[in-house]
Amino acid sequence: MFITVTKALLEGFSTTLFLFGVTLLLSLPIGLGISFFAMSKYPLLRYPTRFLIWVIRGTPLMLQLIVIYYGPGIFLKANIWGSGDQGRMVAAIFAFVINYSFYFAEIFRGGIQSIPKGQYEAGEVLGLSKKQIFTHIILLQVIKNILPPISNEVITLVKDTSLARIIAVYEIIWSGQSFIKTAGIVWPLFYTGAFYLLFSGLLEIGFQYLERKLAYFR
Repeated sequence: MFITVTKALLEGFSTTLFLFGVTLLLSLPIGLGISFFAMSKYPLLRYPTRFLIWVIRGTPLMLQLIVIYYGPGIFLKANIWGSGDQGRMVAAIFAFVINYSFYFAEIFRGGIQSIPKGQYEAGEVLGLSKKQIFTHIILLQVIKNILPPISNEVITLVKDTSLARIIAVYEIIWSGQSFIKTAGIVWPLFYTGAFYLLFSGLLEIGFQYLERKLAYFR
């Protein structure tokens, strides 16, 4: 039974990892772009972006998943996500990317604005363009400053992937819970915790390594 359960949980965890990886891959660059809109000197860009950040951060991810997946069918009378498991996964990825992009945007904004203006002025004195100043002087300092909050959000994302089950995405929690109905046993559900703990532990080790590598900015 243990081997059967482990195989089932590994299959569910592969879905969890896929959702986690795609969300992280897309939401980080999108979040950086959103942060520039949030800091724009143009009110028509800045205020709507700040409003969207407030809405996304102020409402539960579970609610966003439900609205994004079921909303088009209810309001548009159309299934824009496709059918079956693939359609549910596409909707889940879209919801997670939107949610985490706006969270990351606030982190990026805080990190960028924490850099003293003297850093920009020094780059201008050296004759660097704004793009060169940002990529060669500012960005690595920003990464160092935002690494702790980013690591917290990334580890939270690992656990938040379990919310995808609300739209029937068969991630690891779904796999563990299924044994309660099919076999009348509950321990596989607790067994899923070992997968989360192991993966979160590996991520923490990775982020600690990155923090040490960036320590020279002190």
